[in-house]
Amino acid sequence: ELVGALKSVGDFDISVSAYPEKHPESPDFATDIDMLKRKVDNGATRAITQFFFDNDLYERYVERARRAGIYIPIVPGILPVHNFTQVANFSSRCGALVPAWLAERFEGLENDPQTHALVASAVAAEQVLDLVERGVGDFHFYTMNRADLVFAVCHMIGIRSHEAEATGSAAA
Repeated sequence: ELVGALKSVGDFDISVSAYPEKHPESPDFATDIDMLKRKVDNGATRAITQFFFDNDLYERYVERARRAGIYIPIVPGILPVHNFTQVANFSSRCGALVPAWLAERFEGLENDPQTHALVASAVAAEQVLDLVERGVGDFHFYTMNRADLVFAVCHMIGIRSHEAEATGSAAA
């Protein structure tokens, strides 16, 4: 209803939420996709997903959406793991799966913030690069007040600030 009301006021670009692992309150994927379809039918122009760590889940979600006639961009939400314990707790509340391989990457780093940040940036960069290989071109980063991690991810995937390149600094 909100999307339709906004569209009636003006020709806005309207981004809506999408859930590759389905919304935690949704009974099933079909209901979830139907909800996204209603948002699109009311004028949504882009969907941004909840964060996820399994790119196959995102790919299957996009395939479901396309089969349902949803052709707006579905932008993957990427969350660099700034604090594994917090992210794992938050993930359990919002229905996002934390794969065992991800837990293993952060195991033993609770008291080593520097190594944790390096691993967080590397994991997020690997995820983005895999999605790029699958044809994804746009991303939404959940920074959680840790822009430094996203800056590192962008650097690792080849996106550089022109100001940083010119001055040789990381603060752009």
